[in-house]
Amino acid sequence: MPKLPETAWFEVPPDWICERLSLSTARVDRAERLPAYARHAEVQAWLVDPGQRMLEVFEHRDGKWLLLTVLENDAAVAQPPYDAITFPLASLWAV
Repeated sequence: MPKLPETAWFEVPPDWICERLSLSTARVDRAERLPAYARHAEVQAWLVDPGQRMLEVFEHRDGKWLLLTVLENDAAVAQPPYDAITFPLASLWAV
């Protein structure tokens, strides 16, 4: 994005999104937000579930979300679009 817009929203779709799931938002994140993101050609989506200590990594292909992997607990994370680095999944639980 060449510069931040002056509006409260972005018109340039991101190439990666990350949703932190909770009991109150998991249904909306999965049933409403992921399909909405898919309509705008997002490339990668991460669903982070601190309660389950789980990361689900998706890629948008041919109008559908493809589950690439599910990581748990303290697994090493090197997933698109951040596959050039590795970090412990447990570092997300400390936040």
